[in-house]
Amino acid sequence: MNRSKTTSGKAIVPILTVGVFGILNTEMGVVGLIPYVAERFGVGVPDAGLLVSMFALIVAVAGPTMPLLFSRMNRRTVMLLALGVFTACNTVAVFAPTFEVLLAARVVPAAFHPLYVSMAMAVAQQTGETAAERARNSARVFMGVSAGMVVGAPVAGVLASGVSFPVAMAFFAVVCAAALVMTVVFVPSMPVERPLSYGKQVAILKSPFVLVSLLAAGAVNAAMFGFYSYLSDYLGSAVGMAPALVSGLLLVYGIANVAGNAVAGRTLGTTPRATMVAGPLVLAVLYALLFMAGASVYAAGAVVLALGVVVGVANTCDQYMVSRSALEAPDFANGLFLTATNLGTTVGTSVCGALIAGGSTHAAVLGTFPLLALGLAATLGRLRLAPRKAAEQRAWQHVS
Repeated sequence: MNRSKTTSGKAIVPILTVGVFGILNTEMGVVGLIPYVAERFGVGVPDAGLLVSMFALIVAVAGPTMPLLFSRMNRRTVMLLALGVFTACNTVAVFAPTFEVLLAARVVPAAFHPLYVSMAMAVAQQTGETAAERARNSARVFMGVSAGMVVGAPVAGVLASGVSFPVAMAFFAVVCAAALVMTVVFVPSMPVERPLSYGKQVAILKSPFVLVSLLAAGAVNAAMFGFYSYLSDYLGSAVGMAPALVSGLLLVYGIANVAGNAVAGRTLGTTPRATMVAGPLVLAVLYALLFMAGASVYAAGAVVLALGVVVGVANTCDQYMVSRSALEAPDFANGLFLTATNLGTTVGTSVCGALIAGGSTHAAVLGTFPLLALGLAATLGRLRLAPRKAAEQRAWQHVS
């Protein structure tokens, strides 16, 4: 994509942020509705959980394939296609008469999730005149990712309990529809001016720099979101917080995530190496403090607030490491990022869940340490390989 044209398209960044919020909100917001789904459709909670697990599984499979297949298509067309599918399927979900119809309305758009998100990240990371400006734009779009992942669920839960289940489902449709309308009105045609062949894009998987970046992102994400899957139960069972306090703290945690994205947007533009290394190290310290806080509500609450910020920083770093490892194939690289992080979440959830099954909820936090150690080792390996990649990256940026 031509740098001058993307620079003149800075107004697109807020639209992309709303768009990825709508996509991630659809994926993770339903977490707060699982009990209502079980009650409304007369299914068990594990069956209702298929709305989350099936969506994530399809995202993991579609992560590298959909962005690759559509990588040569006009960016605006891709945006309209993905947002149109999400808006239509979310509307169907509002009126779904059976659980099977609701599940189908979740399965279909999941395939278009990595298509939109990877494209949005690729456009953002190419919008700006300097490395610092491009990093900030990427972080701004990633704010939509973080907000969708951790803010959508409590908002949907409040709507379901305070109004109705269909209204909560309509929340997902309205956000996606808003992004669709803004795209129709404000986003110009965005053709891909230097499309790569599918073979050249897939060839990035031969690069050790790309592979170690994916490992670092997957491992750190496994620690963060593997434990986050049990955070609500941890705060209630291990710490002893009241349900209302847990809900409020999770909402604050989500807002802190978005703040962490903003912090990373600045530090990655000025001190990227230190930011990437600091992420897993500071996370390890905070998880240790949370474990030591035990049943102290105030201490645990303070640590969770700090975790929210640092998780936002580390999550942005994960995307930065992968996207900057293959600038020549940004859509495909970002699709691989989504696959790595979704698989990481699956692994992390299993590790922390096994510790709970073998001990107690308090033990769940211990599962983060080996995963963070792996993530740190991979990050350091990436930094060692960086000089070999630097000349190639500079040459690509120069001709872009």
